[in-house]
Amino acid sequence: MAADLERITIRPPDDMHVHLRQGRPMRRYARRISGSFARGVVMPNLIPPVSTEAGLIDYRNKIRKAAPGFEPLVTFKLSPGIAPGQVAALKNSGAVAGKYYPEGVTTNSEDGIRSADEVYPILEAMEGHGIVLCIHGEDPSAPVLEREGVFLSQLEELVRRFPRLNIVLEHVSTREAVKLVDSLPSTVAATVTVHHLLFTLEDMMASGFYPALYCKPVVKGAPDREAIQRTVLEGNPKFFFGSDSAPHPVSAKRNPPVAAGVYSSPVAMPLIIDFFDSHGALDKLEDFVSRFGAEFYSLPLNEGESVWFKESWTVPGVVDGAVPLCAGETLLWKKSRRF
Repeated sequence: MAADLERITIRPPDDMHVHLRQGRPMRRYARRISGSFARGVVMPNLIPPVSTEAGLIDYRNKIRKAAPGFEPLVTFKLSPGIAPGQVAALKNSGAVAGKYYPEGVTTNSEDGIRSADEVYPILEAMEGHGIVLCIHGEDPSAPVLEREGVFLSQLEELVRRFPRLNIVLEHVSTREAVKLVDSLPSTVAATVTVHHLLFTLEDMMASGFYPALYCKPVVKGAPDREAIQRTVLEGNPKFFFGSDSAPHPVSAKRNPPVAAGVYSSPVAMPLIIDFFDSHGALDKLEDFVSRFGAEFYSLPLNEGESVWFKESWTVPGVVDGAVPLCAGETLLWKKSRRF
């Protein structure tokens, strides 16, 4: 990485957890993320879900057409209906991971998994074929602020039963989860979002409800944020960037019931760069966004350069038909001279 007072140059970054949705809006979201990231691990919770070889190939092709130069790292949605023998075909079709959604835990998860043992045969096949398991680690039966903590025992059980299965606990949000992931074998890692890295429940609710920051898992307290920040600043390779950028139409974020999801793709890299810069840790930036995730997924590192300029700009109130994180605020870094 090269840096001076006005610009930094890093290896092109990856977003290891992103939602691009479907239909016409997907084209806008894909083009947006391609302006900042070379690759992205794309989530499969569409309607219908991405769960077959044909569906996976079709979704990847649509994203590539919408955003040439951006490489979608496609995933499939776990369900008891997937035959273990299908896992090899999904991998041969390009799947890098399977996504575990507990039933009803987030957007389009009404058909999610009720009990982990429903998919044990699939997980065994994934372990054998070297496919990563991505987990939305919340127990929807628990109170909202406790859902991640309650799920952690299930994570430990999965690690015990499938010791060779690479597992990513997505969008880590609590200090307990940070501690557990750090203590588990090297087969377990976690993604860190920009909203869990920088914001707390106070930011979302203290001065009135801020719907653009409402997500699942919800942002937590200052001690949780501090634990996440500390492990990231230490350069812990088990924790890497995944935005969980999850856009919704403006109406879905401004009218009750407010949809859960933070549209962070337009602002993620400027916020992350500012975080590392403000902590005097720009030397850790490239590993967090461009190296650790790729290495965990056994992917080659991106080639080339990504250049960011230190120049203030104001985040529009609406971007790509969605309300972005930090709308109306002034940020200090940008990819080019224009938004």
